[in-house]
Amino acid sequence: MAEEGRRSSAGGAVAAILRGSTDDRKPASAAAPSMASKAFKITLKSADMKEEMRQEVFDCARAAFEKHTVEKDIAEYIKKEFDKNHGPTWHCIVGKNFGSYVTHETNHFIYFYIETKAILLFKSG
Repeated sequence: MAEEGRRSSAGGAVAAILRGSTDDRKPASAAAPSMASKAFKITLKSADMKEEMRQEVFDCARAAFEKHTVEKDIAEYIKKEFDKNHGPTWHCIVGKNFGSYVTHETNHFIYFYIETKAILLFKSG
């Protein structure tokens, strides 16, 4: 069965966020289905972050969701990437049900959803 018939379309700002990835041109592996062929619905809730870094967060989160399924592993991947690329100390929380109240460095905070999972990423320390 061809995968083309199951493609979903995204509208508005979400489509702009999802564009630019070359992964959507790669066929999904039949042996190990991944979320790579799925268009992730990203919903930004709050951000104190420059647009360029925001796009980097979305790209990093997409890669984390493609590589991992456990929330702890997704959070670890995102945190380590940002520690490596932007210096320590980043904190990342991923899940469906959590509360938070954090202090962050200016221009280093973002809170958004990918599908039904919330992601909180901020730099502090």
